[in-house]
Amino acid sequence: MSGEGPFDTIGTVGAGAYGAALALAAARAGRRVLLWAREAAAVDAIARTRQAPRLPGITLPDAVRGTVQLADLAGCDALLITVPTQSLRAVCRALAPLLPASIPVISAAKGIERGTGLFTTQIIAQELPAARPAILSGPSFAADIGKGLPTAVTLAAADASLAQALAEALSSPAFRIYHSADPRGVEIGGAAKNVLAIAAGIAIGLGYGESARAALVARGFAELRRFGQAHGAQGETLMGLSGLGDVVLSCASPQSRNFAFGLALGQGRSVTDAAGGALAEGAFTAQILAQMAQAGGVDMPIADAVAGIIDGRIGVREAVTGLLARPLRAEGEGETM
Repeated sequence: MSGEGPFDTIGTVGAGAYGAALALAAARAGRRVLLWAREAAAVDAIARTRQAPRLPGITLPDAVRGTVQLADLAGCDALLITVPTQSLRAVCRALAPLLPASIPVISAAKGIERGTGLFTTQIIAQELPAARPAILSGPSFAADIGKGLPTAVTLAAADASLAQALAEALSSPAFRIYHSADPRGVEIGGAAKNVLAIAAGIAIGLGYGESARAALVARGFAELRRFGQAHGAQGETLMGLSGLGDVVLSCASPQSRNFAFGLALGQGRSVTDAAGGALAEGAFTAQILAQMAQAGGVDMPIADAVAGIIDGRIGVREAVTGLLARPLRAEGEGETM
């Protein structure tokens, strides 16, 4: 264990499926956990049944306690924030007058803020300037974490010793956390893979088959790497759990909300109907990712096609047909399809 810590009490902000799963993972690692929920009914359910409403069938240990008071989080040694990227700024702003200086604040969101093009640790740094931002990301479904199935993710912070200490404090035999000093690479992998998962879902929904999905995933990952390198991400991070690992998981399973969203689009449902009331983070990320790529001169036609479908500029079949008809080049020359 490094000199950081001891991180005995972890606050988890957001009691959705992933927030509850991470609260449970922290408890399995021997931490006391304060799980903040917006709805009093969720806190009451945790107290009465030891189950979080969004993670049914999974029993939370006594080490996990619910609260609706953000002020209660002031006594925690570190925070895990699991709200969606587009809600992160408002939550951090509400926490700002409550938190002690130098508290580690770990984002578990996978996206880029619309309008600003900021990544989640940048949002935390703006709204909580005295805090120490970090990012947790990687191939992990809430249900798998809840069931105690083997899962490995990455936790990154600019301060390598902080990342190591947090990873050690939150790891358990079934939930392994690797540490990194490349938060930007981890953030880019988590944000871009959601957009690629939508594209993969569209291909399957259109009935184009596994070969087309594999081509989209492989060339989409090339886009992710180009974007990451343009923003200073380390190549080994992009090839790791929070990059390639998360791409593999999210592009292969309907458990991924982004893949399921793309699948519904490919089957002919509208953007509104395809969402089905469930957040698909990639639907919010696609446009700003495409805009940032264009502004930086990064070739990302798959991301641009997904953005065009979501904002109504192009039809689903037209977009995918256009990708498949792109000029043939030597692989590695920068073309995506």
